[in-house]
Amino acid sequence: MNPPPIKLLYDGQCPICRREVRWLRRTDRQSRIIFVDISAADFRPEIYGLDRASVQGVLHAILPDGRVVRAMDAVRVAYTAVGKRWLAALTGWPIFRPVFDALYRLFAKNRHRMGRWLKAF
Repeated sequence: MNPPPIKLLYDGQCPICRREVRWLRRTDRQSRIIFVDISAADFRPEIYGLDRASVQGVLHAILPDGRVVRAMDAVRVAYTAVGKRWLAALTGWPIFRPVFDALYRLFAKNRHRMGRWLKAF
C-alpha cells in the first residue's frame, strides 16, 4: 500500500523549476507527488494556509498530514518521495546542510534571472 502523495508547490514561470519538475515527474514512478503550479491562474495559496508572497519566495511541499515544509527541506522531501533518498540524505548531512540550504536561498531569490541567463546558452 502506497502512502498518500505530497503536494509540491512550484513556480511554473521559472525555467529551472520547470526542468526540475519534468525530471521529478519522470522519476516519480509511484505517483508520490502531486505537482501544483503556483503561477496558474486558479492557484489559491490560502487553501494550504499560505499567502502568495511566501509561496512565491521558496518551494513548498504539503505533506499528507497537512504539515508544510519549505525551501531545501521541500526539495529533500520531493527527492525522497521519488526514491532518491541518497540525494536527499547527502544534502542533509550536517556538514553539507548549511551549504545546500544557503545555495537554495540564493537560487530562490535569483531563479528567474538565472533561468533567463541559462536560456541564453
